Amino acid sequence: MAYTQKSSVSSDQVAFEQLAHFALRKQVLHEDYATVKATKQTHNGSGVTFTIYNNLAQATSALTETTDVTAVALGDSTVTVSLAEYGNAVVTTAALRGQSFFNVDSDAANIVGFNAADSMDQVVADLLYAGSNVTHVSQSSRGALVAGNVITSDIVREEVAGLRSAAVPTFDGNAYIGFIHPDVAYDFIKGTAVTDLRSFQIRQDADGVRKGSIGMFDGVDFIETPRALLVADGGNSTVDAYGTVIIGQQAMAKGFSTMFGPDPSVVFGPVTDSLRRFQPVGWYTMCGYGRFREAAIRRIESASSIGAN
Repeated sequence: MAYTQKSSVSSDQVAFEQLAHFALRKQVLHEDYATVKATKQTHNGSGVTFTIYNNLAQATSALTETTDVTAVALGDSTVTVSLAEYGNAVVTTAALRGQSFFNVDSDAANIVGFNAADSMDQVVADLLYAGSNVTHVSQSSRGALVAGNVITSDIVREEVAGLRSAAVPTFDGNAYIGFIHPDVAYDFIKGTAVTDLRSFQIRQDADGVRKGSIGMFDGVDFIETPRALLVADGGNSTVDAYGTVIIGQQAMAKGFSTMFGPDPSVVFGPVTDSLRRFQPVGWYTMCGYGRFREAAIRRIESASSIGAN
């Protein structure tokens, strides 16, 4: 009996899954905490200026019955956020759309949509990790960090005390936010008692769990993210340097053009070639970010026991 085998015919081929997958993506976390936003701008411009009134000096002396008070002048300071254009785009061809078994336009929109959020989150992170209030673990500078200079609970408590002493408000009235790299989180959790770091499993409060949170310590909700500051060989010799940032309310401000709104838009561009074969899809925004209150940002720079040393 003759059998018709796979090798007997030319129709045998590898099948393709029609559902496309995407590269691994970092969570978008930092942009959520740019909480000071322009809500009542006078007009469109190249930047947005926020005004901060100063507090009056305490009046602790008793008034005299027959003497009028001496009036004092109000004072203020300003923070200006410069606006810039941001965007990216891809162009698909008619041949690709006509011959692919993927929904190319939908997949392209997915990719550029994430690119918008990913890009703006990095813009915020870069500004946040450049704040002026920085402590180096057991050293006086980043370049002096050695492998053993890992983060500790005492250092975190010291930075939290600095925020509280400056009267920096918490988020939702209950917590500061800490952004911590997974390598640094390993050392922090390893050196911190379970009774101090409340994980999801043992958390007793009724508050919702924030995206990326690994637990609460001394009033700080720590959010683990690979986007946290990592400077390869930034410490002594080949030691990697990491930045852990603890922030309170009003740490970051966001300005934007009222013409385009606060969030990036996915744009399907016009088809302008003669045969209408090329379809652009991208994203666009006009906005800017700035550190609103430096006192609300505290950075701890350290090494990690599992980082490059």
